[in-house]
Amino acid sequence: MACEEVMNALEECHARGFLYKAVGMCNKPKHAVNMCLRAQRLERTKANREQAKVKREQIEKVWAEIDANS
Repeated sequence: MACEEVMNALEECHARGFLYKAVGMCNKPKHAVNMCLRAQRLERTKANREQAKVKREQIEKVWAEIDANS
């Protein structure tokens, strides 16, 4: 997982104690984790969209062949 280092930094921050966390000292590592996970999600979404586009083109090609032969 590419975000593992960032998550470990957040875990270390949280391990420092409740007050450290409550005062907002872990906000930067938390934001970094959120941005990392968001970037991974966007990459995954883009890849899924491309796969769906290719599959849709194949389906449309098959339907066009069926229509042409009917």
